[in-house]
Amino acid sequence: MISPSKGFSGVSVHRLMDGDLVKRRDVVAVEEPLEIRLEQAVDGVLKHFPISITMRTPGEDFELAIGFLYTNSSCGVCGKASLEAIDMKGYKAISDKNFQVSSSVIKKLPSVLRKKQGLFDRTGGIHAAGLFSGTGDSILIQEDVGRHNAVDKVIGQAFLKSMLPLENYILTVSGRTSFEILQKALVARVSVVVAVGAPSSLAVDLAEKFGMTLLGFTSRDGFNVYTGAERVKG
Repeated sequence: MISPSKGFSGVSVHRLMDGDLVKRRDVVAVEEPLEIRLEQAVDGVLKHFPISITMRTPGEDFELAIGFLYTNSSCGVCGKASLEAIDMKGYKAISDKNFQVSSSVIKKLPSVLRKKQGLFDRTGGIHAAGLFSGTGDSILIQEDVGRHNAVDKVIGQAFLKSMLPLENYILTVSGRTSFEILQKALVARVSVVVAVGAPSSLAVDLAEKFGMTLLGFTSRDGFNVYTGAERVKG
């Protein structure tokens, strides 16, 4: 989990209090550019090849880069977000239905993820992604101003821990689920994705096509199962 001291910065604001604007100090989440590049020896000379520049919250930058490269990140389908683009990459469906999760575990995941968000407590402006076991134990938690970055950090950390593929884990995200987030989960072979917010139509299509279980609007009161209901136990 990112150290809160790395992820926020003090700012001066005017707060409306009892009808008057009062000057006070506040904190915001840090957003800074990170250049991801590859090094390669060419004719005996080490050269750097820029891959991408992403705006991120500092911390776990190496994990972010690993996850970004492993999942081919958002630039893999930018401008051509379609299932045909995914088909061209040769991904296989996640056909194993043996991994199942109880509804009682699923309903607890957003609150557990929220409790692990140290930066959100300080700034109120940060996303989180977490990897959980089938019994609801938190395995890896990452925060970032970018939803995609938080997922990349989790996948990169899992890669470095030799945990991939992730069929027997649950990926939980604090916001909505987009096509790109489902793409990242698919490459990491995540079978169950749980979101606090809503999925996009293309995220649902991707999950359906590749045998993934996708849940949204998850809270202690319930959730929607958009695809893969056979992995959810009552």
